[in-house]
Amino acid sequence: MKLSRTAQIIIIIVLNIALDQITKIIVRNNMTYGREGEIDVLGKYFQLIWVENKGAFLGMGSDMAPVLKLIFLLILPALVLSYVVYYILKTKTLDRISLIAFCCIVGGGVANVFDRIAFGQVTDFMYMEFTDTLKTGIFNFADVSVTTGIILLVFSNFLGKKKKNLEEASVA
Repeated sequence: MKLSRTAQIIIIIVLNIALDQITKIIVRNNMTYGREGEIDVLGKYFQLIWVENKGAFLGMGSDMAPVLKLIFLLILPALVLSYVVYYILKTKTLDRISLIAFCCIVGGGVANVFDRIAFGQVTDFMYMEFTDTLKTGIFNFADVSVTTGIILLVFSNFLGKKKKNLEEASVA
């Protein structure tokens, strides 16, 4: 049974949201908040540390006035995500990688916006440290979804340009 394009879009978005929300529920119900509850998964390279982020990426915007937070952390992201959903539903010429990429971005974005609406903050819990200087902030699966989507878009764009250049070279 072949699913419609719209059904595939919905499934990818919902899976991204579900994975994020399920992991956050597990963290909230089973971990101790902060560094005291730190769990070494792969030594210091990958740890679980439950924190609540009142801002956006890496806590940016956490000190903003409530009205600005409402605009920049809820309304604006919701409008952008709504437009991206409209765009992917209407643009039938998107290649498969770009379509999946946009769905990951929307799923991750919706999951974090949901947290802000439901809890006033976003639950983060994953941390990676490769060296003393090469390390991440604490993040969640929604962040992984958005980042994966962006990487896929860059990759798809690169492949599209490479394919176009190859086609132009073969014509010349």
